[in-house]
Amino acid sequence: MNNQTVFPTKGNLLNIKKSLGLARMGFELMDRKRNILIRELMSLIDRAKSIRTRIDETYSRAYAALQRANITLGQNVCADIVSTIPLEDSVEISYRSVMGVELPTVSIQTQPPELSYGLHATNSQLDYAYLCFQQVKVMIAELAELENCIYRLATAIKKTQSRANALKNIIIPQFETSSKFISDALEEKEREDFSRLKVIKSTKERKTEEESDLS
Repeated sequence: MNNQTVFPTKGNLLNIKKSLGLARMGFELMDRKRNILIRELMSLIDRAKSIRTRIDETYSRAYAALQRANITLGQNVCADIVSTIPLEDSVEISYRSVMGVELPTVSIQTQPPELSYGLHATNSQLDYAYLCFQQVKVMIAELAELENCIYRLATAIKKTQSRANALKNIIIPQFETSSKFISDALEEKEREDFSRLKVIKSTKERKTEEESDLS
């Protein structure tokens, strides 16, 4: 706010002080929101890191078992059996709000898996690989939720930080400068008025004394 465009009146001073108070309150809210979002983000990052490790370990076990099944049963047999496994269609997405940020919640049915193929043409290695991939499927749904939440929180934190910085470094200093400008101008005007009144009073008293002497 350019001080040259602000007329130094008590009304303007009250309005600017009110706006300054609201700006400071807004900064406090933005700062609190940012801190809450950062805490939420850090907890999700830790969970995502943990689940990535579990996924890698489970994938390793699954592919090792699948490789052994391909060797013992034959790759064509395993491919035919895998084609009988139905596609996953139980994934559901809902949303929750954290400080106004909509975060997805991904849910997937976790009942015990049912084998969609007969046991006479398979072995324990293929069954173990199947169970491992079932576990990975559930963990990937959780990881997808976490990574999406992390992205949304990071975006919201960046916007909140930008707004907080604008309030702290631009808006609030402008209001403070304008408030000081008007206060100083009003104080100067009061001093001028006081001096003017003293001069007028002194002039009246001197005039009264002169009239008294003449009488």
